[in-house]
Amino acid sequence: MNIEWDAKKYTDDFSFVPQYGAGVIDLIDLTKARTCLDLGCGNGALTAEMQRRGLRVTGLDASPELLQIARAQHPDIPFMEADAASFALREPVDAVFSNAVFHWIDRERQMAMLSCVKKALRPGGQFVFEFGGKGNTARIHSALAAAFSARGHAYRMPFYFPSIGEYASLVEKAGFTVRAAWLFDRPTELKGEDGMADWIRLFVRTPFAAVPAAAEKEAIIREAVDLLRPQLYRDGRWYADYVRLRMKAVNEA
Repeated sequence: MNIEWDAKKYTDDFSFVPQYGAGVIDLIDLTKARTCLDLGCGNGALTAEMQRRGLRVTGLDASPELLQIARAQHPDIPFMEADAASFALREPVDAVFSNAVFHWIDRERQMAMLSCVKKALRPGGQFVFEFGGKGNTARIHSALAAAFSARGHAYRMPFYFPSIGEYASLVEKAGFTVRAAWLFDRPTELKGEDGMADWIRLFVRTPFAAVPAAAEKEAIIREAVDLLRPQLYRDGRWYADYVRLRMKAVNEA
């Protein structure tokens, strides 16, 4: 899935995305890893954190808007623009890290992405990642589907949120050995009184291609927000109903 990011909005108002991803870095055994690829590096916040931990890291992302910020904020780190499902490195690395990326990749392209990761890793290399798992933001998408339907539009789910069993099977089919996996709830606070509407505007793009009028798009967002208020608005704060899938695998071949 390719979207044009509002990179400044993402950096300013959704900093929790890389903040939560810092825990995934802990899965990397630094005694065995010296080089790392940050796959889907975004604005480079976690790429820089891995560098601070002693890794020689390269960031890769498909968004030129986010990479512009990454290069400006971290000029000493190499960044490359490429698609996660069709990239190739000049030399293999000891670890591939990814946070909040794989749910953007269609199910049909997951094996292509995993194949690229395997080729990018040295034998024994570590593959650690986290992304949206089964049930992620289910209430938000249910409310959007209801708001779409009320106006005569079909809502197409724009993300891939697998279970542990489904994704571990894909990872092992690609030639990795899964060492650990977790699926867990992580309700996540959104910024400001308009946090839920802002989240929808930034992250849910493709379904709105079926809604040509800007005014109708905003009306759908507002209807969805109203439906979500009793469920996800608490003590003056909005929360997204995140469910995360975290995994560590090894390239045994």
